[in-house]
Amino acid sequence: MARLPLTVGSYLDLFYSIGARHLYMQNMSSCQIRVLTLNHGENLQTTLFRLEKDWRLRFVLGPSLHASNVRLYCNHPPKKEVPFERTTYYELEWKSSSGSKSDSHDVYTEISMVTAGSFNYYFTIDDSGNIDNANGLGFFLVDPRLSFGANNEQLTLDCIQCQTVISKSLGPFDEWEGRLYVSKATGYNLVHFTPIQALGTSNSAYSIKDQLKLNPAYLRDGQNFDFNDVEGLISKMNKEWGVLSLTDLVYNHTADNSEWLKDHPECGFNMVNSPHLKPAYLVDRIMYHFSLDVADGKWTHKGVTPVIENETILQKIKDILLGEIFPYHKLHEYYTVNIDDVMKRFKHGIEESRSISTNVDKLKIIQDPQFGRNQCRVDMDAALKLYNIDRPGVTSREERIKECCRILRADLEALNKVQVDTLNDHISTAVRNFLANIKWRFLDPKGPLIKEVTKKTPLMHNYFIVDKKYTGSSVGSDETFMHDDAGKYIFACNGWVMGDDPLRNFAEPGSNVYLRKELVGWGDSAKLRYGQKPEDCPYLWQRMKEYTELTARIFHGIRLDNCHSTPIHVAEYMLDAARKIRPDLYVVAELFTGGEHLDNLFINKLGINSLIREAMKASNSHDLGGIIHRFGGQPVGAFIQPRMKPLVPTMAHALLFDQTHDNPSPITTKSAYDMLPSAALVSMASCATGSNRGYDQMVPHHIHVVKEDRKYTSWADWDFPDRPYINHTFGISKAKALLNNLHMMLGGGHISNNSKEHFNFSQVYIDQVDEHTVSVTRHNPATHESIILIARTAFSEPHEPEVTPYIRPLTIQGVIENILFEIQTCHTDDYKYTKDEDYINGLPDYYLKMQENIPPSLSKMVAINTSDDGTCSVINFNTFTPGSVIAVRSVLPSKAQKAILEIRKGLGQFGYLMRSYSGRSLFSETVDTSNFRSIVSALTLSDLNIALFRCRGEEEADGNGYSVYNIPGYGDLNYCGLRGVSTVLSLVRPHNDLGHPICKNLRSGDWLPSYIASRLQIHPGTENLGNWFKKIFNHLSQIPRYLIPSYFDAIVTGAYMILRQHSFTLMSDFVADGSTFVQALSMGSVMFCGFVKDALLPFLSPYLDAPKPPTRAVETKEGPVKEEACLSLAAGFPHFASSYMRSWGRDTFISLRGLLLLPGRYQEARYIILAFAGCLRHGLIPNLLNQGAGARYNCRDATWWWLQAIQDYCSLVPDGNTILKDKVSRLYPTDDSEMLKPGEHEQSLHDVIQEALQTHATGLEFIERNAGQQIDAHMKDPGFTNEIGVDWNTGFVFGGNEHNCGTWMDKMGSSDRAGNKGKPATPRDGSAVELIGLSASCLLWLTNLHKEGLYPHNSVHVQKDGKDEDIAFQSWHDLICANFEKKFWINTEPTPGEEDPKLIFRRGIYKDLHKATQFWTNTQLRPNFPVSMVVAPQLFTPENAWTALNTAQEVLLGPLGLKTLDPSDWSYVPYFDTANDSEDTKIAQGFSYHQGPEWVWPIGYFLRAKLIFAQKLEPSRPGILKDTVLYIRQHLSRHYTEVMKSNWRSLPEVTNHNAEPNNFACPAQAWSVSCVLDVLYDIEMLDSHVTMQPSKSTENLVIAPV
Repeated sequence: MARLPLTVGSYLDLFYSIGARHLYMQNMSSCQIRVLTLNHGENLQTTLFRLEKDWRLRFVLGPSLHASNVRLYCNHPPKKEVPFERTTYYELEWKSSSGSKSDSHDVYTEISMVTAGSFNYYFTIDDSGNIDNANGLGFFLVDPRLSFGANNEQLTLDCIQCQTVISKSLGPFDEWEGRLYVSKATGYNLVHFTPIQALGTSNSAYSIKDQLKLNPAYLRDGQNFDFNDVEGLISKMNKEWGVLSLTDLVYNHTADNSEWLKDHPECGFNMVNSPHLKPAYLVDRIMYHFSLDVADGKWTHKGVTPVIENETILQKIKDILLGEIFPYHKLHEYYTVNIDDVMKRFKHGIEESRSISTNVDKLKIIQDPQFGRNQCRVDMDAALKLYNIDRPGVTSREERIKECCRILRADLEALNKVQVDTLNDHISTAVRNFLANIKWRFLDPKGPLIKEVTKKTPLMHNYFIVDKKYTGSSVGSDETFMHDDAGKYIFACNGWVMGDDPLRNFAEPGSNVYLRKELVGWGDSAKLRYGQKPEDCPYLWQRMKEYTELTARIFHGIRLDNCHSTPIHVAEYMLDAARKIRPDLYVVAELFTGGEHLDNLFINKLGINSLIREAMKASNSHDLGGIIHRFGGQPVGAFIQPRMKPLVPTMAHALLFDQTHDNPSPITTKSAYDMLPSAALVSMASCATGSNRGYDQMVPHHIHVVKEDRKYTSWADWDFPDRPYINHTFGISKAKALLNNLHMMLGGGHISNNSKEHFNFSQVYIDQVDEHTVSVTRHNPATHESIILIARTAFSEPHEPEVTPYIRPLTIQGVIENILFEIQTCHTDDYKYTKDEDYINGLPDYYLKMQENIPPSLSKMVAINTSDDGTCSVINFNTFTPGSVIAVRSVLPSKAQKAILEIRKGLGQFGYLMRSYSGRSLFSETVDTSNFRSIVSALTLSDLNIALFRCRGEEEADGNGYSVYNIPGYGDLNYCGLRGVSTVLSLVRPHNDLGHPICKNLRSGDWLPSYIASRLQIHPGTENLGNWFKKIFNHLSQIPRYLIPSYFDAIVTGAYMILRQHSFTLMSDFVADGSTFVQALSMGSVMFCGFVKDALLPFLSPYLDAPKPPTRAVETKEGPVKEEACLSLAAGFPHFASSYMRSWGRDTFISLRGLLLLPGRYQEARYIILAFAGCLRHGLIPNLLNQGAGARYNCRDATWWWLQAIQDYCSLVPDGNTILKDKVSRLYPTDDSEMLKPGEHEQSLHDVIQEALQTHATGLEFIERNAGQQIDAHMKDPGFTNEIGVDWNTGFVFGGNEHNCGTWMDKMGSSDRAGNKGKPATPRDGSAVELIGLSASCLLWLTNLHKEGLYPHNSVHVQKDGKDEDIAFQSWHDLICANFEKKFWINTEPTPGEEDPKLIFRRGIYKDLHKATQFWTNTQLRPNFPVSMVVAPQLFTPENAWTALNTAQEVLLGPLGLKTLDPSDWSYVPYFDTANDSEDTKIAQGFSYHQGPEWVWPIGYFLRAKLIFAQKLEPSRPGILKDTVLYIRQHLSRHYTEVMKSNWRSLPEVTNHNAEPNNFACPAQAWSVSCVLDVLYDIEMLDSHVTMQPSKSTENLVIAPV
């Protein structure tokens, strides 16, 4: 069964399960809970979930797993004291928040986040714990807690401000502190050090010579500093400066001069352990020697000179390489076979005549694993088997051998050709990449523009590292070295491959990256060869583990260098070791995997906390604004999220750099004027931020990690420092300190007070003011303060840097209280930049004009005005030149602040953890008449129907001028009550879709809040509730419009939750203690049962015993009077909600058990039973009630459903049998009487029941009153004639004729064009199978009641053969039992004497009808027989019943309902369309309504029947009952999904084939909901040993394989 995930919005209802039924208390807790739904077969390893320590992760089962035995495992430690082991999994124990046995919708399990890192979970459904059998799996990431300072203050990830320093530029270690203090002084709280270890020959910061040794460049003569000294400095930076540190871990390579690699050559990819690289090495040497020859001028005669002047030379190089050099070296010999040698061995094999045993059916070349020339081979046994065979036309043995050899040679030549062609393609690609590299190095203006080819500046750097003593003077000598012991010292260098699969190691067998020259190589570093596990290369794994542990001991975080090329299993192992040293390790990385899914895989496997993102990728201010928007923050005015909410996928946390150490200086790519505004915009991002040392000092060139050999400057606290010192006046340093402090406050601080509760300006809004001007707002949802930063960028050199062009005024919601700072970048001609030879220095000719913390009136940049109503501020730009930045602080007007405080007090009554601006909790449990919970406690279920539901017809029937609310751009809400608007909000809230039409409507005016309050105020029962809403919505109207959607949602959603929960407290224990599924369905009781003015029930007897029916005040000419106001059941929404279409006899009584009796609404059920009883006429209960006065008596089944409902009432309601004595006011005591008033003709209910039975027993034929088009526009005259009776030969009730349709399948044709008007699609006259079952059920019930003295009658009086006779109920029942199987069962095999064998086209079923006029319909398979199985199982042989149910399951069962006709029947149509006006009789105007579409309500009886007969068969088939319960739970998972995600929160009336929605049907149908609820109740009544729950394991330790 396909998985149907719940929408995020569905969790509004779902959270009443799994502990959220006490959401009030949950909200009062500060603990955050995230709920992850498990789904069948779901692999989420590339989906990212982020959590924080002390949060709880709650797992729940999705619908696809509700019937499975789920065992869940996770490797997150159960306690803080337990160390993390990646392969140690703990089985989690399932719990339930409800007492339900009927389903698993509320089972859950939780993990408390006690450890930082990445953790894996998996689950099985085969009762095993083996991870290899996992049915689903995923990861979740727990952020570390970074602490700084003497008091270990916490630093959230969004508050990080990182600065990269190239460690070798720090100079001697004893000078580090002064140089590093620059970071502290400019506001950074995290320093990223490039590797501090000993470097290789290139002096590249990332080519490490010795991972376990401090770089000796940091030591002066005689100094002996080591890692312990570094650790001491790092600790001082943390404790005294409040600055954390991280450094790189480089796992992929080591420097070319690493001594340890020479001692352990197995750690690199060399010619011995990786012989597949030999051809690539030769290609590399061929090009190396060619480059030397070019440098020596040996190819000048071919036009290739040492000076590469133009691309013409490139073409000549190509011709030489492909035309002369590579053909000469015959590299194909590494891949082809020596044909002569193979032929020789082949002939020898023929001569041997040895036996051949091989299954090879095709000859192929077998690659020599050592890659020697001419060492490839073929399988000689295969060659002999395939080629040493008889040949047609060959007359001698010699000719035969000759022919076999000829054919073999030809095939070998073809095989070799394939190898040669493949190699030639590789060589061509290698040459093409070789030429591209030459072009970039020698000709491209963006490249280094090397002037001449020399030994030091070759055409291309080598791909392999070779010690000089193993370097030959020719390719031939190099090849000799390669094949002998020297080969183990020839190492492949590292690099990266553009667009390559990051999960593949490009140096391992199967990759041709080196051969094809596709690597962007780093010739100074050898690629390391780990293998798959530590045992594959023990020294390397141990060395790198020590390196990792050393780093983790010193630094607070690590940056994974070249992470995308690091083998994941290696990084996992190393990081696990690091986290044992430092559990709260901060891990960052750059990933170039090519896609977010692969990024997430690395993040999940390695526990990467932040990905480095580059602001310099933006090509203009609009792009930069988009980057800031993308990498963090909710929108301003975002919805208030509950503390328990779904765990939704997220994007990787960003560490956003204005410049990384790999980026060129922005001064060279943009403009010096852009340094400040771009940095300012980055500082407003709601994520971690970073910069590169030199940016703040405006260094105008790239500080290169390889080439830079100068030192950084040190910090000075004094004015006018000389080199090598700097202070705040250099570059933008002072501004950067302000920006960093601002970023810190926005992410974890507060502008005006120290209340830690409010330390997060988490909402972000980007406004592109014009082409160059960007405004970023950071909003604090707790205090509603905003910081607005406006920056004028300069992505290119401005033409007029001192001119302020027109910038449109900027309107800010709120009052601007102060300007935090305003800064202008200025230029002077008084200074010129000269590059310092010893120290890295910046531009001296740019300076800042700035003001800090000033009132708006003192601004030199802008003029700020306040709107007339005091709610807005308008910023007008006076002096805002390129490079200018201003930051202002705005607050809400006092009126709005007071209004929000009042709203929060109201929300506090829901249990939201709301606080005042000072941080004081606003929750109060004081109960008074204005308290929301006090108001709710007085509401009845009838009041809740008004407050929560009511569709259009019901509301309009009141005549108060209200209907469903229309949202422009969206449409009508489904319900007038809170459920209608809550449905829309539940879809909008999780995604903060503030652009949704409902949000636009709320921001535009107060219409929707006013509608909610005023419609409740007009009803007496909900008047106080309406008054409460009016009061709180009055406050809502006083706050800024952009905040209204958020607070409106909180008000409506909180109110809805409490009202919904109150509904359950008014229902039975089955509902109140029931599962989420039970409660969701039980809301149908509130939804469908209500008072509707134009669909009144007939008034009950004035002499009715207490409790009396409810009343309402009605204004009459004589004054107000009390009038009965009984509730009625709607058949469905929206079509059957009001007026004469609301109350249907059969629908009401099919629904009564599930919607009224099971929820404990006994009195409402009693009144409905008695009201319909008063309408009995012709022995029938009305089909359409129409208030009794307009009742139609044109159905035969409503009576029997009414009787079944009375039986259910008597059995389910305490002392339910007393209803039989209740007084009934008969409207029509005789068939011909006029309608009487209440009290004019009284009977006990048992006498009304007896009259119904007697009329059927006697038989009756009558014509409907007012027959004709005035009551039915489509029926033909014969159809108005109704007949009921009993066939006393069988005891079967019968009735109807071929012109009418007296059962639930009641579609009357209406198309003149198609010729079906007046023709019932399914007349079902004769004896319908379900009516026989219902009548048998009634007779047995009454027999037993009579025996108990509870029913005064025991028989009916009939005339048989002209004689009067009393037939006892028992006898009538027994007569039915004696004939049922004989007349209805169609055996699986033909049997002698069976009726109408020619009409049987489906066997193993129960017929639908007996003695129908349309005789061919008798043997049709329809979904009606399970009704009889449920109400009268005694009629059926259990084995036959099970066979029939299996047939129905195979033939009729759909995802939500049962097909109404066998698909093999000629009349079957899988859909219906009332708008169809074709000439097709079968479908025109919905004629196929019951001829195939899948109806939902019969599935309840089908599943209940399976449950009943599984119990009967259990003794003979042990286990069948448990399997059946499992099957039912599995199948109902689709209904669970449907009711939870439906906008109507209900089940539909009918669907097309395979549950495809039918737009003509009711999306909410009472009997659909009721019958599914019936199933859950029946399962609940079973013994617990046959109900299934997920594995209730204890804390079970499982060691999973790596």
